[in-house]
Amino acid sequence: MQQTLIDFIRHGEPVGGRRYRGSGADDPLSEKGWQQMWQAIGEGCSWRRIITSPLQRCRAFAQALAERNGVPLTVDARFREVGMGVWEGRSPEQVRCEDSLAYARYYRDAVGGRPEGAEQLKDLLERVSNGYEQLLADHPGEPILIVAHAGVMRAMLGHVLKSEPNAWYRAQVDYAGSSCFGHDTHGSYLRFHNRATLA
Repeated sequence: MQQTLIDFIRHGEPVGGRRYRGSGADDPLSEKGWQQMWQAIGEGCSWRRIITSPLQRCRAFAQALAERNGVPLTVDARFREVGMGVWEGRSPEQVRCEDSLAYARYYRDAVGGRPEGAEQLKDLLERVSNGYEQLLADHPGEPILIVAHAGVMRAMLGHVLKSEPNAWYRAQVDYAGSSCFGHDTHGSYLRFHNRATLA
C-alpha cells in the first residue's frame, strides 16, 4: 500500500479581528492574512490536488494557489468550520460581557457548553473524518493540500489520535499553521502539527 500524505493549513488572519467565525460568519483574509499564507506555502508545490473549505477566508487563497501552480481545486463543504450558533460574528469580549456564565461554561466544557444553535462536535468529527477517509480511498499515494480551519484541524487530530472532543482544544492552531497526516498499511498517523511553514 502506498503512503498518502495530506497536509492541512489553517487560513490566515481575516479582516475584522478576533471573532467567532464558524460556518456562518465569513470575512475575507486581511492583507496580513494573505502574507501569512504565502509565507507558509513558499514557492514550491508538491501537491497533486488542493481541497478547500467553501468559506472565502480559505477558498480565495486556495484558488490563487491552484491557479499559480496549475493544480486541480475542489471545494468540499465537509471541511468548513464548525458552526458557532448565536456566537457567530461576535468577539470573545462581547460574549464574555453579555453572558459570562455561558462563556465560562464553553471554555470549561466545549462539548456540553456549546453556544445555542452551535454544531455539535460529534457532527463535526463525522463530516471531517468522512471527507478525509474518502480522499484516502479516491486518491491513494497522492499528496494533497486541504485549506481549512482550526476546528477542522482539531477534529482531524481527534480522528487520527482517537482523542475525546474536549481534548482537541488543548491543541493550538495558529493562523496559517499547518499539520500533516500520513496514511500507510498501519493506518493514519500525525507527522507534525501547527508548523509555521510547509515550504
